[in-house]
Amino acid sequence: MLSRQRPHAIRLASFALTLALFGAMNSPLAQAKTPKPTLAQIAQAKAVEAAKQAAAAQAAAALNNATKTLNQLTATADAARARYRWAQGVLAKAILVSQAATAHALQTQAAVASANRTIGKLATNAYIMGGGFTDLDSILHANGPQDLIDRLSTLNSLGANNSTALARFQSASAAAKAAKVAADAAKAAQQDATNKVAIAKQAADSAAAAQAKEVAKLTAVQNQLAQELASARKFRVTLEQQRQLALLEEANAKIASTTKGQAKVWPDRGFRGRTTIRSTDAIRTKAVAFAKSQVLARKPYVWGAQGPNAYDCSGLVYAAYKAAGLGYPNWSRLNAALYFVDSQRVPFSQLIPGDLLFYSYDGSVQNIHHITIYAGDGMMWEANSTRTGLKYSNMYSIPGLMPSGGRV
Repeated sequence: MLSRQRPHAIRLASFALTLALFGAMNSPLAQAKTPKPTLAQIAQAKAVEAAKQAAAAQAAAALNNATKTLNQLTATADAARARYRWAQGVLAKAILVSQAATAHALQTQAAVASANRTIGKLATNAYIMGGGFTDLDSILHANGPQDLIDRLSTLNSLGANNSTALARFQSASAAAKAAKVAADAAKAAQQDATNKVAIAKQAADSAAAAQAKEVAKLTAVQNQLAQELASARKFRVTLEQQRQLALLEEANAKIASTTKGQAKVWPDRGFRGRTTIRSTDAIRTKAVAFAKSQVLARKPYVWGAQGPNAYDCSGLVYAAYKAAGLGYPNWSRLNAALYFVDSQRVPFSQLIPGDLLFYSYDGSVQNIHHITIYAGDGMMWEANSTRTGLKYSNMYSIPGLMPSGGRV
């Protein structure tokens, strides 16, 4: 009934690795009976989990509202910054206008000074030519007709220059004053507007920054509650799984005590095997059909054989799945213990035809000595021994059944 095969360096190395991985499973702690939490403990764990979930949902809602407010304040702050930048641009233009008005005022001041100089010259000329320089005086003191004509011409010219200089003086003064007043007023008004916009920008930025801190706090609270919820959920699931395992162990012990020839079903020591499977329903169906055909053909048991004329226990498993299309490198000839390591754990309540069953001398992986193919309804196809050959038998007919099957 032992699963024997020809020596092979790779197989021995793999088996040695298996022994190292599962050596700890033989400790007293590993073999201890699975604790069985009460339904009240599980209910209490569920209540704690529900409270944590409600708190997490409340925190998520608060964070969502705070985030919406932050988005609104951020938009307001962005708009305030845009208005401030626009006001700065308008102020810069107003400053340029004021500077231009100042330059124009300087130019008009120069024109006023020039007009003043012209008027001064006229006054000087009038003084030099005599204090009574009028039209009548020119007529009375003229030396003949030609001199009279020259005096009148000069008088007209001086009068025209006097009027022009005075007009320019008045015009330049008025223009300079008006331009300077207007430019300074525009600059002052825009400076005031810019200051007000800057105050609004600062207020918006402060509000957004304060709300961002609030969002950060709420985010931290939500993260903490999420961690607590995950811990509470894990604790509750652990309690439920422990209870299920304990119930399964109790059920297996009951089966073992009532089934003829079954010494015991070994307790579950925690090994879970592969997390994936490589077979399909079609492959498993073909593998079962192949194993059945070899048993019905009354093929003999020969240690190390893997068909087609004889098989040992692992040889039958290998040949069945190879015939179903699962060959090397996805599926290779192993011993019974390594098949246990290389398959996914399946509870007895979930066994389907094609799953593998394992038997151990002491409940450890390294001492698994027999492997069979589950046929359904508690039965299996196996290469049993040189004495009985290949047979169809009850899964509890051999002592030392491991607590779970394996799915290829």
